[in-house]
Amino acid sequence: MSDLPALLGQFADRALTLLFPPECAVCGREGSFLCRSCEPRLPRLLEPYCDTCAEPGESGVCAWCRAAQPRYENIRAPYRYAGAVRGMVHDLKYSNIRALAPTLGGLLADYLERHPVQVDALAPVPLHPRRERRRGYNQAALLAREVGRRISAPVADEKLLRSRDTPPQITMAGREERRQNIERAFECTESVAGMRVLLIDDVVTTGSTMQACAAPLVAAGASAVFALALAR
Repeated sequence: MSDLPALLGQFADRALTLLFPPECAVCGREGSFLCRSCEPRLPRLLEPYCDTCAEPGESGVCAWCRAAQPRYENIRAPYRYAGAVRGMVHDLKYSNIRALAPTLGGLLADYLERHPVQVDALAPVPLHPRRERRRGYNQAALLAREVGRRISAPVADEKLLRSRDTPPQITMAGREERRQNIERAFECTESVAGMRVLLIDDVVTTGSTMQACAAPLVAAGASAVFALALAR
């Protein structure tokens, strides 16, 4: 019975695809959410950016990371949160277009194939159970499963639990407010001793959520935590 919501979601996605064939987010051509020839036109995150949190426009390690000393090794993201990338992430996250997950997860997997990281498991950033029930799915988990399938890596979406239902980060005014809002919102629920874990999310804004996820993993014995998002 636990697989019933996922099966219903897949059925709904197929039905919507039949009724409304996907269109490329860049050129609008019908047939796929992103033409292969259009992928190079997506807004890429280009250097310089912070070596640790990928804050654009920073060289080396930014002042925030030097002061905060985050528990993750680094954050990486192939794209900027702009243009067609922003539109696709918004549709996946807020418009229930789960059929976008293979396309966006495939972009993350392509990035990892070009920039490999040795990890033991992928861990999607969890939603609070109440919010996941309202949305019907966790977009980070959909992306992680696609990445795991593509690179043959296990997805450990049971390792992290979101134990506090905090206000959405998008409602927070600045970096410090975001950090305080999400601090201690996650718990590590299973052993990660000696594991190298790659956190997966759709968007990183300041890195506060990744830090809040990495801290309990490291405290539980993870040997290293890396973070990857589609967009920064």
